[in-house]
Amino acid sequence: MGGAVSSLDSVGAVLFIGWAVAMWAAVIVLAYANRGAVRPWLYKTAVAVIGLGVIGQIGHFQEHVTQAGYWVAHPYSPAWMTPWATSLARGMGQVDPTKPALGMEILHLTGNFIFLAGLVGIVQITRRATGQLKSRKWAKMGVWMQGIHGVEHIVLTLSVALGASRAIGLSTWFGLIEPGPALVTYRVWWHFVANLIGTAILAVSLYHLRKEKRAVKAGYKETESEKPVPVETCSLFPVSEDGVVREPAGVSRS
Repeated sequence: MGGAVSSLDSVGAVLFIGWAVAMWAAVIVLAYANRGAVRPWLYKTAVAVIGLGVIGQIGHFQEHVTQAGYWVAHPYSPAWMTPWATSLARGMGQVDPTKPALGMEILHLTGNFIFLAGLVGIVQITRRATGQLKSRKWAKMGVWMQGIHGVEHIVLTLSVALGASRAIGLSTWFGLIEPGPALVTYRVWWHFVANLIGTAILAVSLYHLRKEKRAVKAGYKETESEKPVPVETCSLFPVSEDGVVREPAGVSRS
């Protein structure tokens, strides 16, 4: 990316990558904890992961919308990114300044994995619900699609990082399309359509999740066997209000 890297570029890049790392750490914790007993924080954590995923995808998708809009107005110009995306790409590109496209590839890779984490969050929050939930079905569909799209971005990023003259992936026809208007056109619209479909799947899943909220929350209610047993019922002797165990009258110490 052209231009000098500012401290704002660097801070933004670190925070954005940190956002993705934090979300995937939460997803791993949710996946493990959901295998055991119900915990009060599980539901709220899943909601937070989904919310952050939605916010991230709104920003991600609008970037592809503006790129497609710019192409409509300037079909023979180089690909364009919004100022905030350019700033983040500059910050991420510091990992290897000799590869100008690397920052942009890392940026889109990070954005896609934030979106994927949000979809996995829906799968996790519906895990305890009984019956076949439409929200879970659509979220799983989104995870598969976005997972494949994420692999595409991993390949694009690695190809540039390893020194390829141009990014290699489905959206560049494996590097066979020469740089220029044809490559820009193909890649801009390829990623726009992929994100349009993925965002639509997310929206449908969220719609059904809202309708199925009661069934989802019911799965996080503690059962009687999971509730803590009061101390009074665990002791052979009654406990007074001051917490001292009292032996009932007539009990022999012999």
